Amino acid sequence: MAPGVREADARYLVGNLPRGTLVDSCVLIDLLADDPVWADWSLDQLERCASLGPLLINPLILAELSPRFERTYDLEVALAGLPLVKAALPWDAAFLAGQAFKVYRQSQGLKTSPMPDFYIGAHALVAQLQLLTRDAPRYRSYFPNLALVAP
Repeated sequence: MAPGVREADARYLVGNLPRGTLVDSCVLIDLLADDPVWADWSLDQLERCASLGPLLINPLILAELSPRFERTYDLEVALAGLPLVKAALPWDAAFLAGQAFKVYRQSQGLKTSPMPDFYIGAHALVAQLQLLTRDAPRYRSYFPNLALVAP
């Protein structure tokens, strides 16, 4: 996050324990591809997080996984062995994602529309979820109060 910039709206900054874990697509890709470097870490973290509460994915996470499959059915089968709950994106996350995108653009970011990671981070924050990801630097930059499970 740029110096002197803070998260957009303090009402999202609650001190409660996470209600579950939003699972970023990179962690699921590690498992689905049996990544030689990250699959074991991702599986261990999924199991640990599942012991604490539900594991969730949202439509954007599913969209990031879909290019690896030809049919919806194939993706559903690949994920069937994981205890994932499908969650809708909260409306409040849209505003917060837009605010994170504004900070990104002010710091010379080149993308012209909010990136999925902004929506994913905002979803986790407004829903009081921790985020399981390997992309901690980006989330920490734009959502410094978001609880992360990361290497």
